[in-house]
Amino acid sequence: MPKARKTSPKKAKAKPYKHPIPDRNALLEYLRDVGQPRRVNAILTDFSIEGAKGRTQLLEKLSAMVRAGQIIQNRGGEYCLSEKLDLISGTVSAHKDGFGFVITDQGGDDVYLSAREMRSLFDGDRVAIKISGVDRRGRPAGKLVEVLERRTEEVAGQFIRERGIGLVIPDNPKIAHRILIPKGESGNARPGQIVVVRILDYPNKFEQPTATVIEVIGDPHQKGIATDIAIHAHDIPTDWPKPVDQQVRKLGRSVPAAAKQNRIDLRDFDLVTIDGADARDFDDAVYCQKSGKGWRLWVAIADVAHYVEIDSALDKEAIRRGTSVYFPDRVVPMLPEELSNGLCSLKPKVDRLCLVCEMRIGADGKVSRSRFVEGVMCSSERLTYSQVDKLLTGEKDHSIPAHLHSAIHELHSLYKVFAVNRQKRGAIELDIPQTKIRLDEQGAVVDIVAESRNDAHRLIEECMIAANVQAAKFLRRHKIAGLYRVHAKPDPDSFDELRQYLLSLGLKVPHPDHVQPRDFNRLIEQVKDRPDSAAISMSMLRSLKHAEYTPKNEGHFGLALDAYAHFTSPIRRYPDLLVHRAIRHIVGGGKAAGYGYDADHMGRLGAVCSAHERRAEEATREVEALLKCQFMEEKMGQQFDGVITGVTNFGVFVQLKENAVDGLVHVSSLTNDYYVFDAVTRTLVGERSGNVYAMGDELQIVVHQVDLETRRIDFRLVSDRQSRRVPTRRRRR
Repeated sequence: MPKARKTSPKKAKAKPYKHPIPDRNALLEYLRDVGQPRRVNAILTDFSIEGAKGRTQLLEKLSAMVRAGQIIQNRGGEYCLSEKLDLISGTVSAHKDGFGFVITDQGGDDVYLSAREMRSLFDGDRVAIKISGVDRRGRPAGKLVEVLERRTEEVAGQFIRERGIGLVIPDNPKIAHRILIPKGESGNARPGQIVVVRILDYPNKFEQPTATVIEVIGDPHQKGIATDIAIHAHDIPTDWPKPVDQQVRKLGRSVPAAAKQNRIDLRDFDLVTIDGADARDFDDAVYCQKSGKGWRLWVAIADVAHYVEIDSALDKEAIRRGTSVYFPDRVVPMLPEELSNGLCSLKPKVDRLCLVCEMRIGADGKVSRSRFVEGVMCSSERLTYSQVDKLLTGEKDHSIPAHLHSAIHELHSLYKVFAVNRQKRGAIELDIPQTKIRLDEQGAVVDIVAESRNDAHRLIEECMIAANVQAAKFLRRHKIAGLYRVHAKPDPDSFDELRQYLLSLGLKVPHPDHVQPRDFNRLIEQVKDRPDSAAISMSMLRSLKHAEYTPKNEGHFGLALDAYAHFTSPIRRYPDLLVHRAIRHIVGGGKAAGYGYDADHMGRLGAVCSAHERRAEEATREVEALLKCQFMEEKMGQQFDGVITGVTNFGVFVQLKENAVDGLVHVSSLTNDYYVFDAVTRTLVGERSGNVYAMGDELQIVVHQVDLETRRIDFRLVSDRQSRRVPTRRRRR
C-alpha cells in the first residue's frame, strides 16, 4: 500500500468548501490526505456537516461513489479508496455452469471468476476483487476479496427432500447453489412444489446458503403459474412502495390547466396512435402531411419526464424496474398503471402532455431539419396495425374515420422512401415472425401462432427510428450526458464460426474484420430460395451481439446508423426517460454543464438498464418455454412437420412448422449407427448408414417426452428414411 500523506484530517476540515456537502473530488482528496479508512461519523465531523438532512445527503454521495467504484465500503462500515487497495469493484454475472464474471464499475473487460470463487456468490452480488491472472482464453481472472452488497433476498425454486433434509433447487439457472431449508422452516411446502424462500444465511466457501419458505406458488404442472415462477426467480419487482402510491395520488387523473401553459398546442393536429390490438399503454402518436416535394412528420411522445422527477420515489422505483416486462398473461409495468395506462398514455380524445420531434423530410427521405418541442396534444384516434393494413391494402374497412385516410396514406408514402434509404445504407433485414401464445382464463395455452409483420408495423417502426436518430444527434450536438443505444459489430470469433459454415455451403462471406451490415443482407438474398434459409437467418441472428445502453456513442451496427438513442418509449423504458430529460433540459434553456447527470452517473445507469433489459428477456423466454412445454405435454405421441434449425454433437434441434415450438431429436434415438458431427458444415453423418442431418432439412417427428423442470421437449423421427445419404466413398474419406 502506498505511504499515506501526513496531512491530518483537521487540515482537510480546514479547507474552505462553499457547498454544504463536499463533491466527489473533495471527498477523494480528503481520503487521500487522511491516508486511512474512515467511518461516516468521522467524515461528518471533519467536514462540519450537521443534521439528519446533511447526513442523508453525504451517505447518498458516498453510496454513489461506491457504485462508481471510486471507493469501497468494507464490512466494518469504513470507506476506503479503491486505488489504495488495488481492488476492482463490480457486479457478478453468473453462468449456469457454475463460473461467472464481474462486470466492473470502471468499465473495460469483464473479469472471469472460477466456480471455486463463485461458491460464496449469487448472481447480481456486488463484490470487490483482485486480478489474479488470466484464464485459459486469455481473459483477466479475479479472486474474491469482499462481498460489498447482497442483492438477492428471495429465490424461487422446487422444494425437495433428500434423506430428510429440505432443499430448494432454484428455478433461475444462474443460481447454481442448492439452498438448505432448516428444520421448521419449510412451512406447508410439500416435496415437488414450487416455493419462494427468503435467504437466512448466504453461502461461503464451506457452507451452502440456508433459507425459510415464505410462499408456496404451486405444483410445476399447475396451469397459470409460469409467470409467477419467473417473477420470483428473477426478482422482478411487482409491489409499489407507499411513497410511490402517495406521489401518484397527488398527480391526479387529468392534466391540469397550468401544466398546459407555455407549450406548443398540437390539439388541432390529427395525431393518431397505431399499436397492437391488445396494447394498453400508448407512448407514441404520429402525423404526416405533404410539404412541397417532401413531408413534415410529427412524432409525439408521452412526456413522462414532466411527472417523474429526478430522485423522486417514482424515479427510484423506475430505476429499480428499468423496463416493463411483457408476459403472455400480464404486464409488470415500469410505472404504476395510473401513469402507464392513464395520465401518460396518449389515449384518444383527451389532452396529454408530450415531447415532440418535428422533422422536415425531403423527397429523398432524408431529414433536412428537426426540432424538439414540449407540446400538448389530443389523439384523434386509437388505431391498430390490422386496421391500418386493411386501409393500405385497399380492403374495405369503415372503422377508420375518413378524415384520417389522407394522413395515413402520406405516412405510407413516406415509409416507402424511408425503406429505400434503409436498404441503401444496408440495415440488416431479418424479418423473422414472432410467436404469440394465447391463453384461456385459467392460464392454459389455447394455441401458439406465428404473427407476421405488415406495412403498418413497418411504417411505425421507421417513424420511430427517424425520431430516435434525431434524438441521438441532438444529444451529440449539445454534448449533454445521455444514453445511446449501441449495437457493436459481431464478435470476430462468433462471426468466423458462422463464416466457416456459410463458406461450406458455397456462399460468399466477408472476413470478420471487414464485415458490414449490408453483408448480412447479401447473404439473406443469396439463401432466400434455399430450404434452409430460415435456419441460416437464425444462425446469422445468433452471431450478432446484444445491443446495450451506454453514454458513449459507438453507433448501431444492425441499423447501420452512426448515432442512435431510444426516445420513443419512456412509459416502458428508463433509458428513454433519461433521453427526454436531457432534451427537456436543453429545450428549457439549460446548458450541458448545468445538467443533473454526468458521464459517470449515466454510465452506471446504462449498465443497470442493460442488465434489467436482459433480466426481462430471460424471464419472458423462460415463461414461454414452460408454456410451450405445457402445451406440447398434451400432444405426446402426435406427429408434426418440422425443420432442423440447429445441429450439435448430441443431436438436432427441430422447430415445428405449425407453431414454432422447438425440440431435440437426440442422437441416441437415431438409427443404430455412430454419428459424427462436422462443426464446419454443421451436419450429423452416420458412419455406416450414410444418413445426413443438416440445417434446413424437413422432417416428420413424434412428440416423445416433455420435461417441465428442464423446459425440454424431446422428439423422435417418424422414419430415418427422411435423411439424406452420403456416398460410401465420401464417407470413407
